[in-house]
Amino acid sequence: MSEDPYVMFEVDGAVAIVTLNQPARRNPLSPKQAAELLAILARVRDDRSLRALVLTGAGKSFCAGANLDDMAAHALPGKSLGEATFGTMEALSNPVILALQELPVPVLTALNGGAVGGGAGLALAADVVIAARSAYFYLPSMPRLGLVPDLGASWFLRQQVGRARAMGLTLLGDRLDAEQAAQWGLIWKCVDDADLHAEALALARRLAALPAHAALETRRADRAAGSASLAQQLAYEAARQRELIDSECFAEGVRAFGGRRDPVFPGR
Repeated sequence: MSEDPYVMFEVDGAVAIVTLNQPARRNPLSPKQAAELLAILARVRDDRSLRALVLTGAGKSFCAGANLDDMAAHALPGKSLGEATFGTMEALSNPVILALQELPVPVLTALNGGAVGGGAGLALAADVVIAARSAYFYLPSMPRLGLVPDLGASWFLRQQVGRARAMGLTLLGDRLDAEQAAQWGLIWKCVDDADLHAEALALARRLAALPAHAALETRRADRAAGSASLAQQLAYEAARQRELIDSECFAEGVRAFGGRRDPVFPGR
């Protein structure tokens, strides 16, 4: 009897829906889950009919982070647990986060429950995050295990809520509920649990209607802004406008504006 996939994949029009699929175990991180995610993200990257991606979890949890029993079970002969974990992160977990950040379509996380440890990094790797009111972020790594947050959680938190809040969440290990996360600017919005699926699909369809280069261009501009001086960012913006204004997307936007209609941008 074949084993259920750890990650489910379905398509709704131009939207790919990716669901972490071990609800009985609260969707923990694992090498198998990461390998399946990488294969699905490659499929989305190569399928030009897909123009947005929704990432969510089955059941009442988004992702419970690393399972300590699973970590011990994957220890390799002749290697310490730390060395084995490092190898898995380098080969599988970290590439998932980079693949999400490099995907040529916008990514939306529909946070249906707890995002714990590395699960927080996975959730925050999206371009837009919306959360059910019952959802939360929880970083027990340092106060409970003496470990740093991983899967990009330490980077995303510092970038999005600043040093004071990132340090407090990391050292104290308090849960950050969805409403507070929205107030802090960590996520786009918080919605009632019953509305999460419909809200996520509605937003994903809006994202799918954007110009094909929207995700990559916006991410690159954001990254540049994070390290540039104002003068450098002004120069970056001017250089991108020089190229993008000569594109078919801009021409379509001008036609739509003149015709008082929504633009219909070409596919990727």
